[in-house]
Amino acid sequence: MPETVELFDRRLVRARLQRATRAGFADFLLRRAAEDLDDRLGAITRPFPVALDLGTATDAAIDVLRRRAGTDRAIWAAPADVSPQASLVADEERLPFAEQSLNLVTSLLALQSVNDLPGTLVQIRRSLKPDGLFIGCLLGGATLKELRQALVQAESERDGGVSPRVAPFADMRDLGGLLQRAGFALPVTDIEAVTVRYGHPLSLLADLRAMGLTNALRARRRTPLRRATLMRALEIYAAAFADPDGKVRASFEMIWLSGWAPHESQQQPLRPGSAKARLADALKTVELKAGDKAGG
Repeated sequence: MPETVELFDRRLVRARLQRATRAGFADFLLRRAAEDLDDRLGAITRPFPVALDLGTATDAAIDVLRRRAGTDRAIWAAPADVSPQASLVADEERLPFAEQSLNLVTSLLALQSVNDLPGTLVQIRRSLKPDGLFIGCLLGGATLKELRQALVQAESERDGGVSPRVAPFADMRDLGGLLQRAGFALPVTDIEAVTVRYGHPLSLLADLRAMGLTNALRARRRTPLRRATLMRALEIYAAAFADPDGKVRASFEMIWLSGWAPHESQQQPLRPGSAKARLADALKTVELKAGDKAGG
């Protein structure tokens, strides 16, 4: 097995989330994700007796699960130092659940900061009963693209080099492949692009701190960003990403993942050669054999 790359300092991730939740969490993205989760689950007409919310920083997702008809037990699992109100202390990378013990697992804006996402998805799939559902939302690759560009340009100009300041969030196509590798059936991924506007880039930085999303990369530079470099980055941001009214844009890419634990009742792909109808008939065209030429 290849060794997992320790991209994130997980202790620092938890410490910054803890600081954010105690100081007044900026929950506008989480509330939006929870509303979307409610809509997505509402379209599924089946019960999920035992449901788990994994790692969500607030009670936004567990409240959705508790309101669902057909859910007898809703568990909120999160690190104790992040969400002390959670019903179970657990780390997203070490799930304390028996195989095939859950009917539903959800997670909102938590899994983008785990080091072993493939392993976490495998654990989630194993914890699900056959025909159980996983549905999660995490931040994707276009998140904070404006801030990333401004910081890179400012550091290049003022410091003669760049250091990692914004996490390299995952790409939707890669995440779809991870669902398949983890053994999920019927995997689906989709994106919701969210643009938030601010009066000044400093307001964005304040919100990132209040969401616990400040830099927790292991490869981060340990010295603080110089004031002159920061001021230049803010200038670049305001010049490049302001709307006509002067407000600046910040992009957040919310990627939704869903997949089912395999079950014999699920729709299966046809075996090669087992089709009972010809594509040419469906398209009302003439099928040409090898070597034939289309003629008038």
